[in-house]
Amino acid sequence: MENGDVKIINKKPIYPVSPELRKYLRFYQRDARLPVSYHDLLGFYESFPVTDKFGKDTLWESPLYPSHEIDRLHNGLKKVYAMLKASGNLRIVEHKYIDRIDYCKFGNSNPFRIKIVNRLNDIYDYFYVKKADASRIYGLELEEIFSPNQVNYLVDGDSLIEEHIAGIPGDEFAKTRLRHTDYNPIRIAKEFVKFNERCTITLLGDMRAYNFVMQITPDFDDFQFRLRAIDFDQQFYEGNLKVYMPQFFKENLPYVELAMEYLTDKTVLQYQQEEQSSIMYQARSERHRLRELRDVSIKDNISTVENISQLREGLSRHFKDTHYQHCESMTEIIELNIKNIIRQVIS
Repeated sequence: MENGDVKIINKKPIYPVSPELRKYLRFYQRDARLPVSYHDLLGFYESFPVTDKFGKDTLWESPLYPSHEIDRLHNGLKKVYAMLKASGNLRIVEHKYIDRIDYCKFGNSNPFRIKIVNRLNDIYDYFYVKKADASRIYGLELEEIFSPNQVNYLVDGDSLIEEHIAGIPGDEFAKTRLRHTDYNPIRIAKEFVKFNERCTITLLGDMRAYNFVMQITPDFDDFQFRLRAIDFDQQFYEGNLKVYMPQFFKENLPYVELAMEYLTDKTVLQYQQEEQSSIMYQARSERHRLRELRDVSIKDNISTVENISQLREGLSRHFKDTHYQHCESMTEIIELNIKNIIRQVIS
């Protein structure tokens, strides 16, 4: 594997959700009538920084709301949580309360992070309220279709509600646990190779270590590892091919070094082929949903002509395949990626 330093120069715009995409979301029960919107949460009059246990700035702020608004917002957010987790069954929030609302100015989506606590046992959970962005929604849908992970989200107007994805942030894991003596480094390296392959095929960009988490599952004789993306803002927008290859971000260098140390070219190829086979089977089993998503996204203007041209040139050179030259949208590029995988796997 290789490593480099990829920079994303321009901030990606927020793309509105088209009527066709809303229709798709309605059919797959992703739409909802929310009692609290993203705009409602912007009504704070002041905020103060949130620091971690070491006193370091977390880039999150804790907003302050007018006293007459707090009950309405908290009650509405509890209903939102019930809609996200239990199709609106309010019994699951009978003994829960909103402990805090945090706001982040960093990134494209400027999310609010909601902490909800069960007062009977102090068990807590998080969920997020963000600006609805078509790019991000397409990323969530492709994650649902192609990855081994399930994603849970709702959309209403300009508001996007996302479930919290639990795990150790990738940058923190690299600093504190990557070389843990109880962990099999080959398993971690294998997971990074497969994650890298899936991002490249589905054009999920900007997977720097702080944009994914590591989930660790104890098995009867070892630990299993899974990398999960937690940020889908850069779904098939950028023109630089390396943006879609996590191996080229300097933040991921510890994972690349681990792979280079413990894997051979032959085993890297094997793990890439395993991921390709998984994507092929998912494409076949979810072909109806994938076709509907394709028909919607191909009409959506969520990148630039320059980016599409640059990416198809890059892929054409990378795969030595001139068919990419005929792709006129990011959707067509992903479609060709998947078709090429199917041809390789069955040949």
